[in-house]
Amino acid sequence: MPAKLQEKDWDTLLKRIDYGKCTPFLGAGAAHGVIPVASEIAERWAQENAYPLSDCKDLARVAQFLAVDRGDPMFPKEEMASLFSHVQPPDFSASDEPHGALASLPLPTFITTNYDNLMVQALQSHRKDPKLELCRWNKYIKNQPSVFDLDPGFQSSPANPIVYHLHGYWEVPESLVLTEDDYLDFLVNISRDQALIPPLIQKALTGASLLFIGYRLADWNFRVLFRGLVSSMEASLRRLNIAVQLPPGSSEPSQQRAQQYLTEYFKNAEVRVYWGEAREFCAELKTRWEQFKGGGTH
Repeated sequence: MPAKLQEKDWDTLLKRIDYGKCTPFLGAGAAHGVIPVASEIAERWAQENAYPLSDCKDLARVAQFLAVDRGDPMFPKEEMASLFSHVQPPDFSASDEPHGALASLPLPTFITTNYDNLMVQALQSHRKDPKLELCRWNKYIKNQPSVFDLDPGFQSSPANPIVYHLHGYWEVPESLVLTEDDYLDFLVNISRDQALIPPLIQKALTGASLLFIGYRLADWNFRVLFRGLVSSMEASLRRLNIAVQLPPGSSEPSQQRAQQYLTEYFKNAEVRVYWGEAREFCAELKTRWEQFKGGGTH
C-alpha cells in the first residue's frame, strides 16, 4: 500500500494552499508528544476513580462515568481544563512541528477538535493576529464573546486567520465536547440548527480542500466530522481532501485490509490518504511548499 500521495495530489494541494482554498482540520495527533493522548487520560482517570467497565481507554465513556459517579456533569470538563492549563508549547520553529508548519502557510481558516490553543500560539509565533472562536453548541456558549458579534462582516485572512474550536477550548470548560452525552447533544444541536456553524466556517468546510491531520479512522470525532460535515457536500462541488492516517501495522495483510476499508469508507468523497505520522507529513508539506513558492509564480 503506498504511503505517500501521488505527485498530482501534492500539486493540487499546493495550488489550493496558494489560492487560500485549503482548510486544515486538526485532531489530537497534531499535538502528539506535547499533550497526553485521549486513551492515556482515560486510563488514568479510570484508575483514579475505580472505573468498573473494561473499556478504560475510551475517554468519552470514562468521562461519562465520572460525570454520573460524581453527580456533576462539569467535573470531568474541569479536570480536563486543569490538565490543559499545564501544557507547555512545543518549538514551533521545528521543521516537523505540525502547528508551526501549518502556521507558515497563507491560510485564512483553521478548524480543530482539540481543546488546546497551540494553533493560535503557532500563528502568533509567525507574527499573525489569529482570532479564537468557539462553536456555540450549547446555551452557555451562546453568551460567550464572538468575533462575529463584534464585527458581523469579519472575514478571515492569512494575516488575520480564525481558529475555530468545534469541540471547545479548555479555558471555557463549559464548551468542551467530552462525555458521551456531550457528543450526542452536540450532534443533535448541530443537526437542528445549522446556524450554529457561522457562514465563514461553513464556507471553509464546503469551499476548500480539507486537510485532516492528527486523526485516526477509528476516532469517533473523525467519523462524525466526515459523515456529517464532508459527505453532505454536493458531488460536483467537491474538492480534493487529504487525511493523514497512522499506518495500521507492519503486516502486509493488515495494511491491505485497511486500504480496502478506507477505499470503501471514503468512496466518492475525493479523499486521499497519506499513511504516516503528522510530523512526517507536515515536514514534507513544508519542504514542498517552500519549493513550490521558490519556483516562481503559480
